[in-house]
Amino acid sequence: MSEPDPLEELSALTAALRVHAELCALSGAAGLEPAALSSLRPPAAVEAAPPTPGVAVRAHVEPPAPASPAPHVAPSASGGERRVRLEVLSREVASCTRCELHRERTHTAFARGTGTSGLCFVGEGPGAEEDAQGIPFVGKAGQLLDRMIAAMGFDRDEVYVCNVVKCRPPNNRKPQPDEMATCRPYLVEQLELLEPKVIVALGASAVEGLLGITGGITRLRGNWRLYNGRIAVMPTFHPAYLLRTPEAKREVWNDLKEVVKHLGRTLPGTPSTESS
Repeated sequence: MSEPDPLEELSALTAALRVHAELCALSGAAGLEPAALSSLRPPAAVEAAPPTPGVAVRAHVEPPAPASPAPHVAPSASGGERRVRLEVLSREVASCTRCELHRERTHTAFARGTGTSGLCFVGEGPGAEEDAQGIPFVGKAGQLLDRMIAAMGFDRDEVYVCNVVKCRPPNNRKPQPDEMATCRPYLVEQLELLEPKVIVALGASAVEGLLGITGGITRLRGNWRLYNGRIAVMPTFHPAYLLRTPEAKREVWNDLKEVVKHLGRTLPGTPSTESS
């Protein structure tokens, strides 16, 4: 097994320390002063030591910033602490250069909504409107999603909406497996901080990014799955697909009704079954 790269380990440690410092600054906890944050940058290079006679020296190539694992959030963490951490994570995403998708983006699209309802929608990736505004699901597909959310009886802002990848793939193509894998730690931490009761996976890429399952959304939709062994996931068609195939809306509505039922809520206009 090859020896670990000291520069890569130092870069990861520096990135983790910077995140901790930002969190302390935002939350008011004791720690590094904000002015000190500018000094917390991964090193561009390490000063070369004198070569050892007879030993070949490999030219240094700057590695991409490593994807740090999502830290565990203690169950006792308050809502305010979680919101602060999500804000810090959003800033990390905005400056991310870990895959090639960052090269052509205008903005990253991190998330929208609070998630206070316990419901989270996960899509594929930003489109042109999302790239321009830096917000997920604001184009035509997002407008349809908003109507779906309203029909379920939820306010737009109480539902959390995000994507598997945070940068727009060129020409709205499907994200490549390596792109989804590189961006996945961000999604994992979002969901760990959010702790939704139900996730609706919009399309095949969302199912693949969340669960690692491939095989087509037509076969997977409407069948409950589990994320991380504990969060219910309902796969269904993406709103963009419904714009092209309106006849599939009935199937999606059936899936969303199951979600409402799982959350213990009733659809608007449905008589309550509880005794008066």
